[in-house]
Amino acid sequence: MSSEYTSSTFRPLLNRLVQTPEYFTPDDLKLSLNHLFTPDTLLPAQIGAFLTALHIHRVERRPESLVAAAEVLRERALKAAVQDTEGDFVVDIVGTGGDGHNLFNVSTTAAVVAAGAGARVIKHGSKASTSSSGSADLLQSLSCLFTAPTPGTPMPIDRVPFTFILAPHYHPAMASIAPYRKALPFRTMFNVLGPLINPARPRGMVLGVAEPELGATFATSLREGGVERGLVVCGFERLDEISCAGKTHAWQLKEDGSITQTTLAPEDFGLPSHPLATVAGGTPDENAEVFRTLLTSGEDIPEKLIPVLDFVLMNASALLVVAGIAEDYVHGTQLARESVKSGKAWLALETFRDAGRKAAGLGNFSDVGGQEELRKENR
Repeated sequence: MSSEYTSSTFRPLLNRLVQTPEYFTPDDLKLSLNHLFTPDTLLPAQIGAFLTALHIHRVERRPESLVAAAEVLRERALKAAVQDTEGDFVVDIVGTGGDGHNLFNVSTTAAVVAAGAGARVIKHGSKASTSSSGSADLLQSLSCLFTAPTPGTPMPIDRVPFTFILAPHYHPAMASIAPYRKALPFRTMFNVLGPLINPARPRGMVLGVAEPELGATFATSLREGGVERGLVVCGFERLDEISCAGKTHAWQLKEDGSITQTTLAPEDFGLPSHPLATVAGGTPDENAEVFRTLLTSGEDIPEKLIPVLDFVLMNASALLVVAGIAEDYVHGTQLARESVKSGKAWLALETFRDAGRKAAGLGNFSDVGGQEELRKENR
């Protein structure tokens, strides 16, 4: 046990949070989290009380709290060595989850489509928490491998259009508190921190939140965390994506640091609206089949998948605008559509998949015989 962090030194911090939360500062939170993430330091009752007090007093919703917590987690994360990070404007698109809609994996698909259109996307994600298919579940069903970094050695991330970082591989500190989080009947701060702790430190981000009340908070947190251009979105249905069904709340972070609130709608992207029922998600394998059909059918995308395609296009468009590749959302839709129809989006996925196989010493992928082998590797 660390002599610096003990259950006794944690007691005054917990007392301040419970008794006078208005005086609980970001530095207090950092110190508390360092106690929390030091093994065998806190009592289970202290951990439960701490997570509950953060939630009840809404300390976890303060922008400065999110920034402070993200800083601690990034410090404790395993490192990524991103090739050409200075020359490239790396972007990510991700949602906080928790919207309860269980839709198709639009963020992951939009990330790949934007990569096919020229963006450099390093997506940070995990397996499903509140839906049937998370980003990692989808990519695993598409036979992608996720290489774990070696502790003490930064994981090299090559300069390819699309890369996926599996969050649990890089954030071992989170595993230590997982049992306590699961025992609580509410989502904690750690459920929404994922978008802020990408080890690749993207310079641009499209971030979906399930509660409009969190929009300005996350936009500020992105800015304070070093993101240069961003778009925080929340569909009017409390959807953590840009909605294909109607209007979407949006908070735009500009390079000068200003944040402006606006409303987006499908017509802003040059697209029609579609009910959310037409873009429902399924199992990872079912979603993978939709993904494959969308990105390999060229001009002959089945009519029933047009709503899903449009859903993907508008979210990919937003990422291309943030990346500085598209002039506006209509232009972004055009670039995204060309990425899909030309096969460049699928090529971006294949490039990532083959890089994973190479890292694992398996050689290039073959759809004919490689899928089951890869699934076994991922288990």
